[in-house]
Amino acid sequence: MIRYTDAVGTVRAEQLRGFFVGWPRAASPEQHLAVLRGSHRAVVAVDDGTDRVVGFVNMISDGVLTAYIPWLEVLPDYQGRGIGTELMRRILEAADHLYSVDLLCEAPLQPYYERFGMLPVPGMSRLRRSALDGLPASDGGSAPG
Repeated sequence: MIRYTDAVGTVRAEQLRGFFVGWPRAASPEQHLAVLRGSHRAVVAVDDGTDRVVGFVNMISDGVLTAYIPWLEVLPDYQGRGIGTELMRRILEAADHLYSVDLLCEAPLQPYYERFGMLPVPGMSRLRRSALDGLPASDGGSAPG
């Protein structure tokens, strides 16, 4: 059974293994946890049988007019079960009062997000892969940089 929660303060780093599929270098579970906890809102999907987080979505926002959804990911073994759809439904429902909710995705993913009422718009992005090295480790030390 999959349980959905926005209580990311109860999530532990060891529950966040296996994410960032296809990245040149995956963020560490500790980095991932810091992102979830630092977000305006985040929702995770937990497999109650394994106590593993199997999907997540997060949102950053000014809380007044705008928000941005940087990440939605479901572990490969759990894809195709509606988990991503439920995560998006929950995060967008909490943002109904906002003027705009934006995200960036590759063109093949646009039809997926159009199902939620999102429209393709031009955008720009700067990606710095070296930033993955700069977040603090969970023991309070620094990751090598």
